[in-house]
Amino acid sequence: MLRRSFPFATSASHRKIRWRIIWLGLLLIPFNNYWVFASLRWDQGFPTTMSLFFNTIFALAVLIALNTALHRFAPRAALTQGELLTLYAMLSVASAICGHDLFEVIITNIATVGWLATEENEWSTLFHRYIPDWLALTDKNKLTVYFTGESSLYLQPHLQMWWKPTLAWSGFIIVLLSTTFCINVILRRQWIEVERLSYPIIELPYQMTTARFFRSKPLWVGIILAGGIDVVNGLHFLFPNFPGLGGEFYDLRPLFTTKPWNAIGWTPIVFFPFVIGMAYFIPLDLSFTFWFFYIFWKFEMIFGSIAGLQRIPGFPFIFDQSFGVCVGVLGMALWSARHHLRDVLRQAWRGKKEKAAKEPISYRAAVLGLIGGFLLLAGFWWMAGMSLWVAVLVFAIHLTTVTVITRVRAELGPPIHDLRSMGPDVLLPKIFGMRRLGGQNLALFSLVFCFNRAYRGNTMPHQLEGLKLAERSRSSPRRIAIAMFLAMVLSPFAAFWGALHIGYESGAIEVWSGSVFNRTQNWLTNPMPVNIPSVIAMVCGLLFAFGLTLIRLRFFWWPLYPIGYAISGTWAVNFFWFSVFISYFIKLAILRFGGIQTFRRVAPFFLGLILGEFLVGSVWGLLGIFLEKPMYRFIW
Repeated sequence: MLRRSFPFATSASHRKIRWRIIWLGLLLIPFNNYWVFASLRWDQGFPTTMSLFFNTIFALAVLIALNTALHRFAPRAALTQGELLTLYAMLSVASAICGHDLFEVIITNIATVGWLATEENEWSTLFHRYIPDWLALTDKNKLTVYFTGESSLYLQPHLQMWWKPTLAWSGFIIVLLSTTFCINVILRRQWIEVERLSYPIIELPYQMTTARFFRSKPLWVGIILAGGIDVVNGLHFLFPNFPGLGGEFYDLRPLFTTKPWNAIGWTPIVFFPFVIGMAYFIPLDLSFTFWFFYIFWKFEMIFGSIAGLQRIPGFPFIFDQSFGVCVGVLGMALWSARHHLRDVLRQAWRGKKEKAAKEPISYRAAVLGLIGGFLLLAGFWWMAGMSLWVAVLVFAIHLTTVTVITRVRAELGPPIHDLRSMGPDVLLPKIFGMRRLGGQNLALFSLVFCFNRAYRGNTMPHQLEGLKLAERSRSSPRRIAIAMFLAMVLSPFAAFWGALHIGYESGAIEVWSGSVFNRTQNWLTNPMPVNIPSVIAMVCGLLFAFGLTLIRLRFFWWPLYPIGYAISGTWAVNFFWFSVFISYFIKLAILRFGGIQTFRRVAPFFLGLILGEFLVGSVWGLLGIFLEKPMYRFIW
């Protein structure tokens, strides 16, 4: 990491986070959420599909520029480092809630379940009766104006139609994220103070708020290089005769046309400056794990072709193996934290506050919040019609997955972690069979999909990273926790407002929902039994995680981490593996031939690669939203 710089203000009084800053953050959230959803509506990239949200980095850069002027002309009104990071944490939490893998899926699913229903697909007769009206809208006639546009949200019939789903889903999101926050409080000390995990993803926002950051010449070289590429490519997008600077995908698959090598599937090579920058701050053996296991998965498919295993539906069971690995990783992490967890339970039982003094809430409140939140979540879906035992398993799986992602970001800091098709809506039918679950549960799984489609922009890691930023900037963890909680409360309502305002004005979008409800249709008309190969793959993934962990404990030099196996098999890694590969060898060369001092000296250049691409990419995206027409996108 970079050598510590001096913050904007260093006195203890200036490390306090003023309430007016929190109110400023709440004021910014509706605009932020509108930007996130409008990016989807007008196809301007997806800010929340990466580990580090480019919209929040852009907002932080603008705030820092304004704060610099305040510092010169009105020093007392200027924001401290802790206050800037509080605003960043609030916007990150709000963006995750409004983002590509939570609210954007919710708002499309709860409307298209009725809008896309036809006599041919028979959705209305197959499963509409299983879905309560306070969770989704099934009246196609009332949805016409929403999908065609040229109307207004602010009409009484429209407001009346949406108030139940808005309250139900917003309340559910608030309880879900409050529960994950309680888990973060329980694990914070172990992961931040005891194990001292590196949290590479927050290196850029933290360094941006230090006084000397923007004085670095290597930083500006990185900004100009990455930003310049996107400026040129943006002009090439608008004026095709203007020369571009690459950015196209080169697929290796056409090079392998004979068996068994043609089993590798889609293997793109593409260059992303911001990924190279982010991977520079990943520990070296972890970045090696990231790209090594991507290639390992390819060889697994080649082996399957040789052995004839590809004829087995679902082979090589990437998502099932990955879930098993996640369970193993969480199990080992909790085992390592067993002494801390015992202290947490003891203090929660006795009400003592010895080691909980640095926590935003007491351990007793965190433990009770976790238990109460879990019961409320299961009860919510039981009221919707789900079997109670199924609801319990849904949130056991969900909380396991998001806790693993939080750990992965803290330790590895990958540029992406989608873990697609690993939600309880996918796993439970494989484990128990569809007849055992029944039509009611299978139908409601189409809505469980809304918060389990993928986990790229999951909120839980951003909560813990906010607490890490508070610790690193020596700010009040309680005040930043309050700020994030208020952002969690406001953001779902702001997201509904932005999406519905855009929908009634310009027409809503129809993404994802067709596939998930077609899946429900297939399940109900052709229920499948327990998927034995998938269950075996989950167990194999679990054993593989334990095995790799034991090898690392026995041989300190062993470079492979089990979680890299799970992350590297996901779809989005196809885009990023080669950039991580490049960054790994750059960092290896710097450390081997220049040492740690050279690594620190050139680190601002790699931060500049991230910042330059995010700033210019955000400008292109905002321009596209303003003009309501496609513009250049540096990603996806």
